[in-house]
Amino acid sequence: MKKLIVACFLTVMMASAHATPEQDRLALRAFFQERFPKLDLNEMINGLYAFDEGAREQWLEMEDFPPYEIAIEEGEEAFNKPFANGKTYADCFANGGMGVKQDFPYFDVGTGEIITMEYAINKCRTDNDEEPLPWLVGELAQIAAYMAYTSRGNKMNVVIPDDPRALAAYEAGKEYYYTRRGQLEFACENCHMQSAGMMLRADRLSGMLGQATHWPVYRSKWGEIGTIQKRFQECNSQVRAKPYEAQSQEYRQLEYFLSYMSNGMELNGPASRR
Repeated sequence: MKKLIVACFLTVMMASAHATPEQDRLALRAFFQERFPKLDLNEMINGLYAFDEGAREQWLEMEDFPPYEIAIEEGEEAFNKPFANGKTYADCFANGGMGVKQDFPYFDVGTGEIITMEYAINKCRTDNDEEPLPWLVGELAQIAAYMAYTSRGNKMNVVIPDDPRALAAYEAGKEYYYTRRGQLEFACENCHMQSAGMMLRADRLSGMLGQATHWPVYRSKWGEIGTIQKRFQECNSQVRAKPYEAQSQEYRQLEYFLSYMSNGMELNGPASRR
């Protein structure tokens, strides 16, 4: 029955060339509600802990002294440190950069580009004659963690403007998510839709819904906080596909699509995962 539900959903998603992004989002929620009828879908912002009660208890205990706490503190310090010209990151963002993560990624109608939070942080640096930071971990991830922390409780609000370029970017991200790749010929949906809530070796797989709400993430296996695109690269490597560069057009489009699918769900980043 579960395989039939997944097959029907994928047939609808991939065949519905004229479906709007909002129709896609509602169809995704309906899919998971049918798949997990007793689950409060809002719990899916917690990833695997929405499905695994034992792991959830351990995770909640860890949240008393979360491993990302230092990253938030260091990110706040870096965020407020003036550039050589006297300006700070606050000068580059709406509302001084506080409580704005729910609006990322967004489509910049002027440049035709998808702007992620991390992309905007480094653009702020280069616009102020500072060197860009490494994309995946370190200071940039810490700054993003601090900005995410100030946005906790806000609801994801990714907008696809009435611009054919924005819709094309969304559709490209959607196609990426459902396309098999690598020597193992896995698509993102194979793990996070078809197998959501199931075990893969020693790990329980999270569901697609809510996957974009809690980044950056401190992963125990990383031993540090990292961005969502670090996870994209890791997933590509795990299915033996060549990863794209961080903040490539492909990954920004994927993040745009995945984030839109979580619209209306509460931000809860940064978070900790195994």
